[in-house]
Amino acid sequence: MTQTGKTRAKAQDAGWRGSVNGWLDAAYEALKESGVDAVRVMPLAKRLNLSRTSFYWFYEDREQLLAALLTRWRDKNTGGLISQCESYAESISEAILNVFECWVNPELFDSQFEFAVRSWALQSDEVASEIATADEARITALAAMFRRFGFEADAADARARTIYLTQIGYISMKTTEDIVVRFRRIPQYVNVFTGKVPKRRELDRFFGKFGYAEKEPGVFVSLVDTFEEATPDAE
Repeated sequence: MTQTGKTRAKAQDAGWRGSVNGWLDAAYEALKESGVDAVRVMPLAKRLNLSRTSFYWFYEDREQLLAALLTRWRDKNTGGLISQCESYAESISEAILNVFECWVNPELFDSQFEFAVRSWALQSDEVASEIATADEARITALAAMFRRFGFEADAADARARTIYLTQIGYISMKTTEDIVVRFRRIPQYVNVFTGKVPKRRELDRFFGKFGYAEKEPGVFVSLVDTFEEATPDAE
């Protein structure tokens, strides 16, 4: 059978065998919930209500599935952070706020996934090496962002490391914050990390991306609630 034929056959069988993404999604959730030891064929088959043999229709073995998990992690977390570092910004404050979106939006950077992969690295030299490579790439992207706004190389590197290591500390300690509490701290974080006080319009744009507005210093309101109050239901 040709490669195209095999692909078509796999697609036809996906209904009762699952799918490549279905198995990978199950592995992703298991890793985040219980660690890498939970990413095994039989428990995943039970999670998906599929036969164990269905797994081998899509993956040669567990190692191939684990490699796919690492690829997802690189693409999502490292890719998301670097993309935000490179996003358009008119000032270093706005650039930092672009990066801060990663810490609030799990679609850009999944902190739970990050914690799980870093925990996995304690059991695997290969994964530890992947993390070291990712850390270097992320810090390099952050430093480049600072240099783009006129910071000298040493200052850019130190500020990049301060931001990154602070956030990895948040993740490693499994720190949780109410989103409004985090919003209150963000102007000070921007000032600490850049030496610049963010402009009101920069902060308003950031908060608005998450559906909030700062009504007065430290007091946030939901834009959805505000809109509903302004447009009551017609009689």
